[in-house]
Amino acid sequence: MAVSIRLSRQGAKKHPQYLIVAVDSQSKRDGEYLEKLGHYYPKAKTQAEKIEINAEALKAWQAKGAQLSQTVGQLVKTLAK
Repeated sequence: MAVSIRLSRQGAKKHPQYLIVAVDSQSKRDGEYLEKLGHYYPKAKTQAEKIEINAEALKAWQAKGAQLSQTVGQLVKTLAK
């Protein structure tokens, strides 16, 4: 089973909220996930409110071979700054 770390959409129309989740790469975008790693609110006013990631869990999944999606990779980079 290949694991990827990607976004899962939540929220209402024109008010997106995303969960950062570890999922089987074959599952649907908003399907069942293995673990919730954080959240992303693109419409939040401050950077601190926009992204929250459990860094320890993220590193643990990467150590097990999980691949980051392109978008999650960019979000992690913005947190590292």
